[in-house]
Amino acid sequence: MKVVLLGPPGAGKGTVAKQLTNYDGSVQISTGDILRNAVKAKTKLGLEAKGYMERGELVPDKLIMDIMEARLQEPDCAKGFLLDGFPRTIPQAEELEVLLAKLSIKLDGVINLDVPKDVILDRLTTRRTCSNSDCQEIYNIKSKPPTPEGNCMKCGSPAVQRADETVEAITVRLETYNEKTSPLINFYEKKGLLKTISSLSSDKIVAEITAAMKK
Repeated sequence: MKVVLLGPPGAGKGTVAKQLTNYDGSVQISTGDILRNAVKAKTKLGLEAKGYMERGELVPDKLIMDIMEARLQEPDCAKGFLLDGFPRTIPQAEELEVLLAKLSIKLDGVINLDVPKDVILDRLTTRRTCSNSDCQEIYNIKSKPPTPEGNCMKCGSPAVQRADETVEAITVRLETYNEKTSPLINFYEKKGLLKTISSLSSDKIVAEITAAMKK
């Protein structure tokens, strides 16, 4: 399947994407991952992106689209892809349309995960992430806690609360999402590509998505 996953921070896009990869071999793609991988691989585009990231500046859309173009042409995308949290703005969505047309790729759909703010705040403020950059296993102190000492169950590194997952930081992220990204819901709805799912269960969400893709 070739799908865009929309939803605010904490909506569960990453979790759903990981489960969907087991469905038909589609690969999960997030801009954060492809930027980090391009930097790690020291590609020309990655080195250019690294400069922006080290200065704390936003990576320009043009560079992100160039990296995305390279990523979508890698062999593992042949079975499909799940764009996790991308595009984030209307201009990015328009650029993505141009890119997909250039590559003769057609989206199967856009899934919007609708989650209440109180659920998002609870999910993110209780989330912990492995501090090992090569692991980054996700935990939740309520539903999937790390070890009693607060370490990762996989590699033993400390599981920490990210700086952008405090109540104050999450509130700012949600305001940014509502301003910049939520307009994409109407954008894709007009194109007949949107399906909104309000369930809080990742298993039910995956079942609804796979059922919709079969139609």
